Amino acid sequence: MTGLDALWLPILLSSVIVFILSSIIHTGPFWHRNDYPKIPNEQKVMDALRPLAIPPGDYMIPRPSSHEQMRSPEFIEKMKNGPVMVVTVMPNGQMSMANNLVSWFLFIAVVGLCAAYVTGRALPAGTPYLRVFRFAGTTAFIGYSVALWQMSIWYKRAWSTTIKATFDGLIYALLTAGTFGWLWPR
Repeated sequence: MTGLDALWLPILLSSVIVFILSSIIHTGPFWHRNDYPKIPNEQKVMDALRPLAIPPGDYMIPRPSSHEQMRSPEFIEKMKNGPVMVVTVMPNGQMSMANNLVSWFLFIAVVGLCAAYVTGRALPAGTPYLRVFRFAGTTAFIGYSVALWQMSIWYKRAWSTTIKATFDGLIYALLTAGTFGWLWPR
């Protein structure tokens, strides 16, 4: 067993490495540029929704208020006529990337902490690189990728977007695993 206090360097360094690479992947002309295509008649949609002043949040349209209503002929007709959607409404105005980037870095650090915890509980100091790599990489992959799949299963997020995000998670997990294997206490 290896304590978390001995793993602060791989947690921090892997977090910095993943943060930098993820910034490159998401700002470069790579595979994410078409994740969110422009909605047809964007201006008409925006003009129609603006007067409703929908507060920021996640919404499902149409949304039944009970299981009984979900089986009603009126609700079934709404579903048939559409549109049927899950929508995230964000606050109006300029987006603050600073808050998003800080939150993203904290998330990366939590994944690193989880990888350190699982790997540290399973392996002692002096464990060979590949064994550390396997434990840390698997844990990091689960943290970065597996929970994304439910969005495509339940909320019909495009599988192409989920697969690309899973691939990103694999890259991040490999970097995390490599850093842990490299800096594992001897």
